[in-house]
Amino acid sequence: MKQSIAILLLTLACNCSEPNGPRVSKEPISVRGWIVDVAGAPKAAFQTPETESVRRTQLFKSIGVWVDNAPYVSGGIAENGSFILLDVPPGNTTITFTAPGAPGARLILQNIPGNADVLIPAMLLKPDSVELLDPKNVKVRLAVRIDHPAPTGVTANVAGLAVPVMNTPIGAMTDRRDYPNPPGSVRPLATVK
Repeated sequence: MKQSIAILLLTLACNCSEPNGPRVSKEPISVRGWIVDVAGAPKAAFQTPETESVRRTQLFKSIGVWVDNAPYVSGGIAENGSFILLDVPPGNTTITFTAPGAPGARLILQNIPGNADVLIPAMLLKPDSVELLDPKNVKVRLAVRIDHPAPTGVTANVAGLAVPVMNTPIGAMTDRRDYPNPPGSVRPLATVK
């Protein structure tokens, strides 16, 4: 009798049901790239390379990011505009960037296979969307034990752009967990205290 009561109490104490909310995917994707600028962001009346560098650094520091239906995403946005988001759910996902001048710039990803790496170079944030400034270099890659990249025959959609999913040698995917380096990016200016 005591054993039956103990089992009943343990069963009641254990909440064996699964949570109803979003869960971290077992096949998460990585989304990387860089933001060039924000349409509608305030600009100084007088612009020099130095003031523009400071403006963009401050702008990139102020950008927030949200991934729909993801209880946890690691990564962030660097002060040169480079970003990396890990543990993003595969399939159809919306990533929202919030910035001065673009309060809800949505990056819509569709048909992204599990464990893919999505690279989005040169993005312009707009009030409700993103513009791909270098669409021919957007990539969706899968790590596979092969010698040379090969198309999978599957097409993903990145911000309205059809992108072929490529099988990629595992050795060529070492950058998957790194912030990409935007071309011509300037190191942050020294600050004097």
